[in-house]
Amino acid sequence: MWLLYQLAMAFALVIAAPFLLIRRGAHYLETLPGRLTLRLPTAPSGSLWLHAVSVGEVGVAATVARALPESVPLLVTTVTPTGQARARATLGERATVAYLPFDLGFAVRRFMRHFRPTGLVLVEGDYWPLVLRATRRARIPVTVVNGRVSGSSFGRMRKVRPLSGLFFDPVDRFGMQTTADRDRLTALGVDPDRIEITGNLKFDADEPPPLDALGEHMRALAAGREILVAGSTMAGEDEQVLDAFTELEPNTALLILAPRHPERCPDVLRLLGDRGIRHVARSRLETPTESDRVSESAPESTQNESSRNKSSHVDVVLLDTLGELASLYRFATAAFVGGTLVATGGHNPLEPARFAVPTVVGPSMENFRDIANSFDHAEAWHRVENSDALAAIWRSWLADHEAARAVGARGAELVAASRGALARTVDLLSPVVESIGSVEVTGPVKIIERGDRESV
Repeated sequence: MWLLYQLAMAFALVIAAPFLLIRRGAHYLETLPGRLTLRLPTAPSGSLWLHAVSVGEVGVAATVARALPESVPLLVTTVTPTGQARARATLGERATVAYLPFDLGFAVRRFMRHFRPTGLVLVEGDYWPLVLRATRRARIPVTVVNGRVSGSSFGRMRKVRPLSGLFFDPVDRFGMQTTADRDRLTALGVDPDRIEITGNLKFDADEPPPLDALGEHMRALAAGREILVAGSTMAGEDEQVLDAFTELEPNTALLILAPRHPERCPDVLRLLGDRGIRHVARSRLETPTESDRVSESAPESTQNESSRNKSSHVDVVLLDTLGELASLYRFATAAFVGGTLVATGGHNPLEPARFAVPTVVGPSMENFRDIANSFDHAEAWHRVENSDALAAIWRSWLADHEAARAVGARGAELVAASRGALARTVDLLSPVVESIGSVEVTGPVKIIERGDRESV
C-alpha cells in the first residue's frame, strides 16, 4: 500500500511539474533542493519541529515559538517559498528553517535522519501520511495547534473516511479553534478525548514591528492624501481594486497594493503601466533605516520600474517586498483584505483590525468562517460584492472619518476580547516541551523495517 502511495505521489508530481513550471516556475524551483532533501541546513539535535505551510501559518508558529522556553531548540518547516522567507525573517534567529520534504519515502527518511526531531507540531493541520508514519515509528509525539477543518476539507475527507486513520491516528493531541472544528474531527473518527478547544491563535499574534521610517516615507508620498491599503490580493483581484480606486476623486488617496504572491508583481506592474496609473514599486524606494528589508527575491523586473525616486508624485505603491504589510496597516485610513473578491477563501482580517483600521472584504471568507461570523455580528467591518461597492465604501469612509473610526474601533475591540488561545496552546504543548528537556539525542536515528515490525 505504501509503495503504491509513493508511486501515485511521484506520478502526481511529474504530471503537475510542467504546469507549475509554466505558471509559477520561478516561485517553486527554489523549493526543490529542500523538498527533495538535497540541501538541508544544520540543526541542534532533538529540536521541536513546527510545521507551517505558508505565510499565515508561519505567523501562528512565530506566536507559539515566542512563548516557548529559549532552551528548547526549534525546527520550522514550510511548503511555500513565501512562507520560507517569512519564517527566516521572523524566526531565523530562534529556529532552524527548512522546507518540508516531499511525501516520498527517501526524502522523509533522509529528513528524519538529518534533523532527528523529538516532537512535531502541525500548525492548523497539513497531514502528510508518510511524514506522520515516520513520526509514529520514531515514537515522536505529534500535536496539532490552531487546528481547523474547513467545510470543503470536511466534505472531501468524508468521502475517504475509511482512510482517515492515515492522517489522524498518528496525532496524539488536537488543539482546535472552535467547537465546529472539533465536531468535524469526531465525525471523521477522531476520539473526542484527544481533542481540546484552544481557540484561534491569530488573535494572540504579536504586534508587528512599527517600521516608523517606512510609514513616514509613505506619508511623504501621500503628501496629505489619505492612505488606503489593499493587502494580500490574488490574481483577478488587482483589477477590481484598481477599478475601485480610480473611481475615487483624484488626489484624495494613495493606494498601497500588496499582492499575496510576490512572483505576480511583474504582472501587476504591467497592469499599472497599461492603465496609465502613476506608480512606484516599494523595492525602488530608499528609506534611511529599512532599505535592508527589501526582499532579496524581489522580481528583477521591478528593478526596471519607471518611477524611481521618492519625490515623484505617485498614486499607487506596489508592495513587492516581504514582511512589511502587517506593519503598514497601522498607517492606513482604510483597508481591503484580499482573496475575498475572488473565490479563494479569504485572508487574515485581524492584521488591520488590531490597529482599529476600518476594513472591507469581499464575499469569499470561507477560510476564516468563524472570524468572519464574529466580525459580521459585531459590525466590525464592511462586506462588498464588487469593485463598485468597494469604491462606494472607501468613498464614504474618506468623507466621514467618524463613521470609519467607529467601524475600526469595533474591530480592535473584537480582537482584544478574543485573546487567550496562546495560554491554552502552551498548556497543551507542555508535556512535549518538558519531555524535550529530558531527551538526550547522541546519535543518528535509524528506522529499520522488518515487514510489519520496526525498531528505532
